[in-house]
Amino acid sequence: MAKYQEVIDWIQKQVSSGALAPGSKIPSENDLCVQFNISRQTVRHAIGILVQEGILTAERGSGTYVTDERVQTGERSRIAVITTYVDSYIFPKTIQGIESKLRELGYTVQLFFTNNSSVREREILSEIIEKDEVAGIILEPTRSALPNPNTDLLSKITAMKIPILFMNSYYPEMTRTSSGEDGGSGIPHVSMNDKKSAYKAVKSLLDSGHRNIGCVLKMDDRQGLDRYSGYQEAISEKGLAPEDSRITWLDTEDLKSQEHIKDKIRDRLSDCTAVFCYNDEVAALVMQILKEDGRKVPADISLVSMDDSDLAKLTRPPIDSIPHPKEKLGERAAENLVRLIHHPGFSATYEFEEDITKRGSVKEI
Repeated sequence: MAKYQEVIDWIQKQVSSGALAPGSKIPSENDLCVQFNISRQTVRHAIGILVQEGILTAERGSGTYVTDERVQTGERSRIAVITTYVDSYIFPKTIQGIESKLRELGYTVQLFFTNNSSVREREILSEIIEKDEVAGIILEPTRSALPNPNTDLLSKITAMKIPILFMNSYYPEMTRTSSGEDGGSGIPHVSMNDKKSAYKAVKSLLDSGHRNIGCVLKMDDRQGLDRYSGYQEAISEKGLAPEDSRITWLDTEDLKSQEHIKDKIRDRLSDCTAVFCYNDEVAALVMQILKEDGRKVPADISLVSMDDSDLAKLTRPPIDSIPHPKEKLGERAAENLVRLIHHPGFSATYEFEEDITKRGSVKEI
């Protein structure tokens, strides 16, 4: 990692944790030079980037301060937070992270739930446009792997100068990449790096000697496609080809009524020694099917998953799983949206990278 990036990461961490509060002065250039054993030029380069992004404010003759992004008198203070569900094991903590950070900065939260319905999403976006009262929007996309029927409304909101930030996933046709390149209206996102996370999960199976690896994924959420890309990359690195006969694609409706999909999952995993699951909810379903068939984890088939929720800890055996950042993701989404409100050019896209938590659901072969 470049030396100036170490300084940037450290300052961002201090700001995010509250160790450097809004309006507080950061350590002097000399102090940072000593702390990181680098030149003043390198420190100035790092500070210059953070000033450009709006995180810091330089005052001539005084010093450099954490930009005070708390809502000011007369400014809009309401943030619309639109998520798919409220009762999922991920969202309560994510919403808690959003609400906590926004409250700290003087903003209030207005919650909406789409139940993963693009029709309901459209109703909510239309209401927001009609009332024109919010300072910004945090939106978890609905069935983000499918063509989005609401791009017209998102474009209209963007034209109204109301910042939008995608959370957990994104609509590719309207997304700003982490490198700052725009697609469509250039809406940034805060999410997991689903491709890299899936790659790590599948690599853990490959490193344990498995080659016949199936996967059970969602096809109507963007995360499913990105996780499949990670699965493909890990498999290909070993000189293997992904076998379509071992891939099970599910959608939101399948998970509401699970009995009719059990036979398909059984068939696709019949010759597999290991399986990668879309998330812990899907993993729990797969384990139920395996148990009904008398197959044991990990003795007969190894299993890895995503989210590292309570489900992963409570199943028997507990599941190896990639953690979802949950509350941290919510805090970062809130923080980045507020920066976007005050600094429209801020590069607000951020992707979390996590490592697998091992609990014993993978057998060495």
